[in-house]
This record gives sequence, structure tokens and C-alpha cells, in this order.
Amino acid sequence: MKRFTSALLILLLTFSFFDFSAGAVDFTEEISAKSCILVDSATGKVLFEYNADEALPPASVTKIMTLLLVFEALDSGTIKLTDMVSVSEHAASMGGTQIYLEPGEQMSVDELIKSVVVSSANDAATALAEYVCGSESSFVAKMNERAKELGMNNTHFENTNGLDDTAEDHVTSARDIAVMSRELMTHKKIFDYTTIWMDTVRGGTFGLSNTNRLLRTYSGCTGLKTGSTAKAKFCISATAERNGLHLIAVIMGSPTRDERNELAAKLLDWGFANYAMFSDKDGALEDVAVTGGVKNNVSLKHEPFESIVEKSALSGVETIYDIPETLAAPIKEGEKVGTVTFKIGDNILGTADIVAAESVDKIGFLTLLPRILRWLICSPEI
Repeated sequence: MKRFTSALLILLLTFSFFDFSAGAVDFTEEISAKSCILVDSATGKVLFEYNADEALPPASVTKIMTLLLVFEALDSGTIKLTDMVSVSEHAASMGGTQIYLEPGEQMSVDELIKSVVVSSANDAATALAEYVCGSESSFVAKMNERAKELGMNNTHFENTNGLDDTAEDHVTSARDIAVMSRELMTHKKIFDYTTIWMDTVRGGTFGLSNTNRLLRTYSGCTGLKTGSTAKAKFCISATAERNGLHLIAVIMGSPTRDERNELAAKLLDWGFANYAMFSDKDGALEDVAVTGGVKNNVSLKHEPFESIVEKSALSGVETIYDIPETLAAPIKEGEKVGTVTFKIGDNILGTADIVAAESVDKIGFLTLLPRILRWLICSPEI
């Protein structure tokens, strides 16, 4: 019965992914984009994919990697949001979507980031890249280096912004975009920018309007980045959060903006309808006896654990503890003493370390002597 049910679910996923009615259609006929993928941001689990490893031009979705390097520079203290950036002639010469920076104009890192995220400004992206690494070429080299570190095997960048009129091999894949999106999302500050619908720079004199319309039309949308060129068509890395579940839907090569947004919304809808986040963050456990310690027991806890599971299986998550009956002192706080395994049936979701929640020193003579004396005094006569 279990095998039959699993097979049925696979068939439903493959042939009627977007059709929740009885009249199912071939899934591939519903996808006009060249590739797409749906990923859980917390765990990286792929919930659905279609042609997700094909290397394709990403247009301005490129800027996810640009922003990632900028935020890593912020975290390291190399740059600050309040730093003023002097715009070079090269940065000011960028075409396409821009905020029309002038050579020599100064703008803060904060406003440049806002311009990149909200309005997808190519000139602002280049100005940030030059500020971080000294030149766009050095920054692009760092982009490719970082992509390799993240395991983005179908990615090669030639610029910081995704302009591809003259680019020969500026490509990435839907899976790789999901990877760098997840990494950027670890920098929670990014959502201060990606959730902006309208804002201004230059002291309120230049308006910005977000290119991601899902912010206004999709409940729970948190970002992340859109892109479009004649070569790349319409692309997006769309993120949304509901009930503790934060999903990433990547679409590449969609014929129109509306089809791109519709497909992203359908992927996200399907993910939220069928999956939930199992979380065990408290981790408190019963005390375990200690031998040879200044205390007779030690309190334990396990590291926080979470995993995305199908909603229908959420109530069936089983926890299996592997803990010794006794522990020998000395024990250090945070020391691993066992493991807890989370599973559904025969499927193991993962494990978490069980650690000591406190330290227990080994008992010494000066500590042991008073105990012996108390025992002798308080013991009944034999």
C-alpha cells in the first residue's frame, strides 16, 4: 500500500502539478519557461525542478551574486552602509535600467544597494562592485570564485549586472540561482531592501519602483530579484514565506513577464499547499546520571533541528534518542554525548547532536570527604 501511494503521488506530481482538478494535463505543457526550480530556503531541499541545470543567460538575476559579495563585505567590515561611493565614468556608462549616475557623483552604499535591489540599476551595481574590489573585472573574478565555492557548477559571470548584448558566456542555471539566493538570504538585512515597493534616493528627488510585482500580488512575497533581456527573456528568483516556510521559486527564460510571475506563483502555491516545516528547536531532555562528578545528574539538550516534510506526514515524525544511561565526569557544557534521529517510517529526515547543557566537574578528595562524613553521621546504626 505504501509503495502504491508513493507511486500515485509521483504520478500526480509529474502529470498534474498545476492542475488541481480531476482533468489532469501533461505537466511539461504547462511550463513555457526554459527552466524552473522550487527550493526550501532553510534546508536547500528541492521540491520540484524542470530542466534546472541548463546554463542560460540570467539577465539582472545576476545581481544576486553582486549583492551577496556586497553584503559579505559589509559583514566583514570592509565597507559600511554609510560609506560614500564616488561614481566612475565606467559605472556611469552602463546602459539598460539605471538611476542615471553621473561621473564623480557620490552616493551612499545604502542608497546604491537600494537602487540595485528595487530598480535593478546597472550603474549602481557597477559602482558597488568597483567600490568593493577596485574594478569591475576584479569583482567579476570574485563572483566566479564565490560561485565555485558554493558549488554553482553551471555558472560563469562576465559582468556584475547581467547585461548580455556583448557577453559571450554569461550564464547560470535555475539550480545555481537558487543556491546563491539561499546564501544571500542568510543576510537578513537584504529583506529590508527586497520588500520595498516604492522609495527614493538623492534626498527624495529620484523615485524607485520595485520591478518585482509579486510583492503586491502574492501573499508573503519577500523578494528577491527579477531580470529580463532580449536574450534571457524573463527571469526571476521569487521568495515567499508563510507559516515558517520560506521558499525560493526560480524561473528562467519565460516568454513574458506575466507568464514568469504566474509560474512563480503556481510553484510557490504548490509548495505551501503540500509542505510544512517540522521544527524541534527547544531540545530539552531529561537529566542523565553522572558517575564521579560533583553532581549526580547532568541536564541535556539537543541542537535545534528542522526539516521540510510533506504536510500529510507531519504528524508521523518519530524521534529516536541514542544516549548512554550514565555519563562519567568531567563533562563540559556543549560536549556531545549522544544523538537524536528524526524519521518518518524508514525515511530518516536527519540527526542532531545531544549535548550537555551544563558542566559537571570530576569530584575530588576535598569534595568527596564532606560527603563521606555526612554519610557516616547521618547513617543509621548497624
